Amino acid sequence: MSASAELVQRQLDAYNNQNIEAFLACYDEDAVLAGLNGDITHRGLAAIRKRHEDLFYEFPKNHAKLANRIDLGSTVIDHELVERSPGGESFEVAAIYTIRGGKIVRVDFARAGAV
Repeated sequence: MSASAELVQRQLDAYNNQNIEAFLACYDEDAVLAGLNGDITHRGLAAIRKRHEDLFYEFPKNHAKLANRIDLGSTVIDHELVERSPGGESFEVAAIYTIRGGKIVRVDFARAGAV
């Protein structure tokens, strides 16, 4: 497993544990989140922190299960199955991580409907 894939796994583990500090430690100060082929939705750690603190508060049992990972070194693509709560809303997402300098600098998301 590449260092980039290990970084992405650390942030996925932190996401599933709702450990905001460990999660943010994986991201560059100027990281961005965006919809695939769309606009940037969150820019910088403060915005990413707010998004995830709100998400963790609203969905305290939120969990993303890794279905598949493609490791291309500086790009890691995860196919995840996300469940907001046991038996609750669920959906699939492809998260395309761009890594530079040992940090995640960008994530582009493609989301499918309920699974």
